[in-house]
Amino acid sequence: MATDSWALAVDEQEAAVKSMTNLQIKEEKVKADTNGIIKTSTTAEKTDEEEKEDRAAQSLLNKLIRSNLVDNTNQVEVLQRDPNSPLYSVKSFEELRLPQNLIAQSQSGTGKTAAFVLAMLSRVEPADRYPQCLCLSPTYELALQTGNVIEQMGKFYPELKLAYAVRGNKLERGQKISEQIVIGTPGTVLDWCSKLKFIDPKKIKVFVLDEADVMIATQGHQDQSIRIQRMLPRNCQMLLFSATFEDSVWKFAQKVVPDPNVIKLKREEETLDTIKQYYVLCSSRDEKFQALCNLYGAITIAQAMIFCHTRKTASWLAAELSKEGHQVALLSGEMMVEQRAAVIERFREGKEKVLVTTNVCARGIDVEQVSVVINFDLPVDKDGNPDNETYLHRIGRTGRFGKRGLAVNMVDSKHSMNILNRIQEHFNKKIERLDTDDLDEIEKIAN
Repeated sequence: MATDSWALAVDEQEAAVKSMTNLQIKEEKVKADTNGIIKTSTTAEKTDEEEKEDRAAQSLLNKLIRSNLVDNTNQVEVLQRDPNSPLYSVKSFEELRLPQNLIAQSQSGTGKTAAFVLAMLSRVEPADRYPQCLCLSPTYELALQTGNVIEQMGKFYPELKLAYAVRGNKLERGQKISEQIVIGTPGTVLDWCSKLKFIDPKKIKVFVLDEADVMIATQGHQDQSIRIQRMLPRNCQMLLFSATFEDSVWKFAQKVVPDPNVIKLKREEETLDTIKQYYVLCSSRDEKFQALCNLYGAITIAQAMIFCHTRKTASWLAAELSKEGHQVALLSGEMMVEQRAAVIERFREGKEKVLVTTNVCARGIDVEQVSVVINFDLPVDKDGNPDNETYLHRIGRTGRFGKRGLAVNMVDSKHSMNILNRIQEHFNKKIERLDTDDLDEIEKIAN
């Protein structure tokens, strides 16, 4: 597949997005300190509630660190558009009378990108030298990721060409695009279709809107996507994909995809049934650290994730653990996405045994070998109330794949004890007290 336009886009964009402004992440120098910890150069006090969760960055991070499809055993839920339709009883692809409009939801790593790329490749007529398939991505970086998949899946289709409609890919006014597939961000695609007339939207056969949940979280993208969709012919196949399916995503999907079939694949539910939960009473940060050292001294921990409330605490804790001889990785929101991915990959490969992080950085990241999760600070929302969903997701990392997990919560005040009690009430699961000064008691929890 020719990649002239892709190369041009990359060259133009490298200068424009050095700070990765689309992802709203500051680029900081990442280096190992004297203790050997991989960390960023700044450690400003900032709670993870104050760090704006960037769905685009999280999605890109998941794509970078996944090497395999997620093994999901849940049933696929298919919602056909017409209860009287013969689609309910079809037994072959021929009977489906494809193409059909589609809204599809499943977690990251289940093959959504491959699904819509296959749909586009199957509809393209390579002899026709004009755009026939149009794919919208929320950011430049996610567009490049999808483009890489198109190039890999279409590598035996040499006459097929791909264009990137992204900011920085400059074309001459009045020029017509000859590439059959165009992938880009909503603002640039809208300009190419309307103001600049690079694309004739009436010739588009397949319209894909990827990462819908990320798209609607980005200001302006929702309106731009709807305006693009309204330019397309009525017989254009509309495909919308999303990792989550909140009400806002569903309302958006209904505006963009008329008369759809809907496929949902639920995320594997996390459970506390296979996880032992404990709390440790402390009176200060130093006491919490000492309790952590006692825990490590008494039981064998394969790999652990330790969650802190602020970057400053996470940086301090990582340095102290490293002084004690532990192999520590520090995950900071100040890192670029690629740098975060590298840290996570090292942890996954076992090069570091402890990952210290704030909550936002590690959201949605799964490492199978984690046997212990430690809440150095309990998760709370911006109003100081217990964040039950985050608590479940944090400690749910340890009790998967039939293994028993261990979660230890550090409590250092009346307020944090109140938070812990409310978490117990919410899940109706008792969290036992653990005396980390009693080595025999610690050893019992490992059995």
